[in-house]
Amino acid sequence: MDWLYDPRLRGIASQIVVLLLIAWGLYEIVANTQANLVKLNQNFGFDFLGKAAGFDLSTSLVFYSSNSTYGRALQVGFYNTALVALIGIFFTTILGFIIGVMRLSKNWVVSRFATLYIEIVRNIPVLLQIFIWYALVLKPLPGPKQAVNIANSVFISNRGIIMPQPFFGDGTLLAIILFVAALIGTWVFRRWARKRQEATGQAVPAWLISLPIIILAPILGLMLAGWPVTWSFPELAGFNFKGGMTLVPEFIALLLALVIYTAAFIAENVRSGILAVSHGQSEAAHALGLDGGKTLRLVVIPQAMRVIIPPMASQYLNLTKNSSLAVAIGYPDLMYTTGTVNNQSGKAIEAYSIALIVYLTTSLVTSSFMNWFNARMKLVER
Repeated sequence: MDWLYDPRLRGIASQIVVLLLIAWGLYEIVANTQANLVKLNQNFGFDFLGKAAGFDLSTSLVFYSSNSTYGRALQVGFYNTALVALIGIFFTTILGFIIGVMRLSKNWVVSRFATLYIEIVRNIPVLLQIFIWYALVLKPLPGPKQAVNIANSVFISNRGIIMPQPFFGDGTLLAIILFVAALIGTWVFRRWARKRQEATGQAVPAWLISLPIIILAPILGLMLAGWPVTWSFPELAGFNFKGGMTLVPEFIALLLALVIYTAAFIAENVRSGILAVSHGQSEAAHALGLDGGKTLRLVVIPQAMRVIIPPMASQYLNLTKNSSLAVAIGYPDLMYTTGTVNNQSGKAIEAYSIALIVYLTTSLVTSSFMNWFNARMKLVER
């Protein structure tokens, strides 16, 4: 009985017991599920993914029709979710940083506006904000015949924002190659500029040099290829528009609500990160002749990032998962298409298992990237 008094053996034994309980619980779940499937005269399998879906989706980044398969419908839902998440993360990061810096402004009006924004927005449920944007802002817009006309190219109505759609020909590959080459060249140039500044103290305006190159490189590629780009402009035909591309109200409402809501939390992360930097750092920067803007950009923000990034990663995950609320207004994201596939096929376990795996994988990839980025941004001790 000496093992009862050995902490190491007790720890191993307790872990074995916990693992056995978990295994027993999983076995009971599987057995119960199989028994229920037998009672319902159903079998578990993913063969249904190859069958015709029989329903349409309002928004799709790839070709889709009612004759497409269930697998294609889930693919469209994932693409729509990814689109909202990527665009939302981009804009919510910018807005969150702006509001966070405004919160610390010495200007009373600016700081109080930022405070009011944060306290109001983050205390209103995001689902309610989605409904407000959708039902109270976008749906009351005029119909297609009375749409807001911007230069006869962009129309804003209760059908969404209709704008010109580009079509790229075969020569587009050259523009893509030059664009990728410009990105790689910019990365190499910025590394060289940073090392030069660390060695000599002389700063190189890397972005002022790199940004024009990134913009002009694909344009040069298109020009060399004979400009293989054509445009489809929207035109009013009867009671709707034809041609162009449409940003449906559901997408706009979802994106606006997620961006504005998540930015309020990121703003607080930014504020706490800036406050975590010693005030002596700012005083030292001012003593070297740096103004307030350069002090914030070159001294404070780089040090604050080590505090900002971890909670900001959580907000990125929240934004991605909150996009599943799109089902409330009919935007065909992954949860919307999963529910429709379940209703049409009766394969609830299989359909929602796919959605679970997709969301889990997306979250793990996002977390892994943010952990890598956090490791890159942490302070290097001498």
